[in-house]
Amino acid sequence: MNLERFIAALGADEVVNEAPIEIHDLAYATDAVADRSLFFCVRGAHVDGHELAARAVAAGAAALVVEHPVDVAVPQLVVPDVRAAMPVAATLFFDDPTRTLDVVAVTGTNGKTTTAFLLHAILAAAGRHAGLLTNIERRVGGEQRPTGLNTPEAIDLQRLFREMLDGGDDSVVMEATSIAKAQGRLEGTRFAVLVFTNLTQDHLDFHGTMEDYYAAKRAMFDHADRAVVNVGDEYGRRLAAELPDAITFDATSDAADDIELALPGSFNRENAIGAALAARALGVDADAIRRGIESVRGVPGRFEPIEEGQSFTVIVDYAHTPDSLENVLRAARGVGDGKLHVVFGAGGDRDRSKRPLMGRVAADLSDHAILTSDNPRSEEPEAIAAEVAEGDFSRFEVELDRRRAIELAVSEARAGDVVVIAGRGAEPEQELAGARIPFDDREVARAALRR
Repeated sequence: MNLERFIAALGADEVVNEAPIEIHDLAYATDAVADRSLFFCVRGAHVDGHELAARAVAAGAAALVVEHPVDVAVPQLVVPDVRAAMPVAATLFFDDPTRTLDVVAVTGTNGKTTTAFLLHAILAAAGRHAGLLTNIERRVGGEQRPTGLNTPEAIDLQRLFREMLDGGDDSVVMEATSIAKAQGRLEGTRFAVLVFTNLTQDHLDFHGTMEDYYAAKRAMFDHADRAVVNVGDEYGRRLAAELPDAITFDATSDAADDIELALPGSFNRENAIGAALAARALGVDADAIRRGIESVRGVPGRFEPIEEGQSFTVIVDYAHTPDSLENVLRAARGVGDGKLHVVFGAGGDRDRSKRPLMGRVAADLSDHAILTSDNPRSEEPEAIAAEVAEGDFSRFEVELDRRRAIELAVSEARAGDVVVIAGRGAEPEQELAGARIPFDDREVARAALRR
């Protein structure tokens, strides 16, 4: 594509070193630069992309998108906001794929991944070829891909949409996050259907307030042809009032009646109803909806049972917010007739205000709460634990080594008990002291059970 088309599309304030060149690819990371790429000098949390301009040119970039000129001898499109320019350029370069591809998206604090898996199964039962973008699995043109951000950066997202179309997909089911919306990653994406699951406290380290968090979710629906909204949720009721054409539901809706849902918990009933109504909005018939939902026997890391022949139940779940932890513990209470043990913590470098709330939920709803590390990231595990416990460790057994905490819970469980290992789900690595180490809660639990 000729550079002039990008100049026109981006409305560049200035073009430095203008020349009639052809652009063969787009990139925002130097390790992704291909020959004759247009490189976007994005200001990141830790690195300013303008400082990487020379490296990008050395790697093959033929032109740059910048917020101020830099000292390299290639064409430079000067724009007010490089990040905001990425989705515009990506939609142009990849020929607006969601004009053709049906995007079925799920947004909300909790339930996105499970609802997405249910929707994907429904579309498969209906004979549709659907891609999948979640934080635990990606499928493009029928092939599995490595995962990354729940909602990829705009260039990556539009590229994936184009590859799906080229690979034979006619639709895609994806998670759409509020942070992605606030950062502009979803601009240029048209949603055929957008499902709202719920909104509870999370991500306030990014959004600041619940009102701003809601505003980011609400803004997504400006780009949706059809909305499916859970009005069993306080913010869902507010959203539905602002979207008079929305399809609404709650846990009592009959959309999943006569369907044998294998996933436990009332929260999964809500997920299934939301998926069923979204599929219905796409024109999928009732039989395919039923067959699709009934085919999902479990979702990795979402209330996933770990079986090694033991006399008690072990469940691994992604619950990492106060609301999701409460839902999982209440559901787990109904699984066995013995004690309820929970292994939990809170993530570092994230919303600190939810930490004591999670501590209260764990202490109040379990018989035995083991406080441990989640993904501490750059923070000290001891400091995180102190905030979770609100300085009162008497309510918890504390073991900050997560492996030992899981082993402890397994060793203390007896017949009929239930052990919930919460917070990380199917994540294969733990983020600790700035490094990523292999650590899958499910595998650690299996090894402990075998011993």
